[in-house]
Amino acid sequence: MTTDTYRNPILDADWSDPDVVRVGDDFYLTASSFGRAPGLPLLHSRDLVNWTLVGHALERLEPAAEFRSPRHDCGVWAPALRHHDDRFWIFWGDPDQGIFQINAPEIRGPWTRPHLVKAGKGLIDPCPLWDEETGEAYLIHAWAKSRSGIKNRLTGHRMQPDGTSLLDEGKVIVDGDRIPGWFTLEGPKLYRHDGWFWILAPAGGVETGWQGAFRSRGFFGPYEERIVLEQKETDVNGPHQGGWVRTPSGEDWFVHFQQRGAYGRVVHLQPMCWGTDGWPVLGDDGAPVAVHKRPDLPPQPAAAPATDDGFPGGRFGRQWSWTANPQDGWATQHSGDGLRLTCVRSADTHDLRKLPSVLTQRLPGAPCTVEVGLQLHSEEPGSRAGLAVLGDAFSWIGLQRGTDGTVHLVHRFAEAVAEQERDAAHPRLAPGGRARLRIEIGSGARCRFSYDIGDGWTSSGPVFAATPWRWVGALLGLFALAPVGGGHAGAAVFTHFRITPV
Repeated sequence: MTTDTYRNPILDADWSDPDVVRVGDDFYLTASSFGRAPGLPLLHSRDLVNWTLVGHALERLEPAAEFRSPRHDCGVWAPALRHHDDRFWIFWGDPDQGIFQINAPEIRGPWTRPHLVKAGKGLIDPCPLWDEETGEAYLIHAWAKSRSGIKNRLTGHRMQPDGTSLLDEGKVIVDGDRIPGWFTLEGPKLYRHDGWFWILAPAGGVETGWQGAFRSRGFFGPYEERIVLEQKETDVNGPHQGGWVRTPSGEDWFVHFQQRGAYGRVVHLQPMCWGTDGWPVLGDDGAPVAVHKRPDLPPQPAAAPATDDGFPGGRFGRQWSWTANPQDGWATQHSGDGLRLTCVRSADTHDLRKLPSVLTQRLPGAPCTVEVGLQLHSEEPGSRAGLAVLGDAFSWIGLQRGTDGTVHLVHRFAEAVAEQERDAAHPRLAPGGRARLRIEIGSGARCRFSYDIGDGWTSSGPVFAATPWRWVGALLGLFALAPVGGGHAGAAVFTHFRITPV
């Protein structure tokens, strides 16, 4: 690969259901965040290839009481990011509540509190459109059968131009059941181009489907359809939903995801042009590209969302999210470096999947080594802290204080169907309650755990194959826990979190 080309995926981690918009010379991207907080990540780029994480649009999920505990497959589904009337807008569907909207004068905020535009079960994947020619506003959305009993349909509404409410009951404008061979039509993105209303929407399922395009002279139809991106002879299964963006020089590009098991939904960039018949052509004549000439944009230094963290002053970087809405005191700032996590008291200390106080970031999509230092300060018997790989199954390595006051290095795991963890290796005394922890993540998200308690690195337990959650890739997690009881249970301190490609 030369300096004038790029390689897919451009974001090699779980940035699910991406949507993108250009404002001036800047490109912005957001993605699904489901039940994690903060949610709605905000990424920035100048060249569509190198991206940095600049913040989140949603500090807490609402209603707050519904997200006090992890709900990994709920919350923020498939957002749409737009810029209109000098404001940024994000619409998303919560499959249990309805379609929400927030907006802000700048990408970094301040963002408004979530406003419910349309209440209902199974309303997902909304996308607004403000028609600059007529001043009309529209909204399109898909359906989740698990909540509504409806799928494979796209519903359209006229919308108040201020984005606060809808002006009609809605109409099915594309019925996938009427298109031979099409199923699971979802994820629509709505545009105006060349006198047509355009819907770019995938069908066929996230692991096996294709990207479709629909066009009509009127918003409510009728629409013609065409498959514009599919796997063909490539290794890019899916290729699933995303968004179209145009550069200042007039080039067209399409950003979409590919489902990759434990790695989640990684993001690809496809060239796009308009054929002589007026239909969009994506990738290499409808097949995803692996390597391609870079967009016609000013060269930018290599960049990617941050992963490493020194936790200065006890603060953690933007790449981290809790597995539910956080509570005050879970992480405390202090004068030195290192992440000081309170040993949160919980009855579910033996199942990390049920805990809201796990601080997580995305599992990298390429082989790497993850390392972090840990000291367990809590004197509470049964208190524990560690580094985890979380999914339907999980495994963690860390420290635990025994009833005799000693601290042991422990390594535990639980299969997807297990309700409690078990030992993956025999515990070992950890002098001073300190350890360095390491996970080597190889191909297929196969994880090898090891530790250093003062006498060099020692391998621990068998290989653990990371697994996804439903809709969500596996996560790396840091946690500190204590058994249910009274009073403050103390804390654990994590230092020098590093992810090194191999």
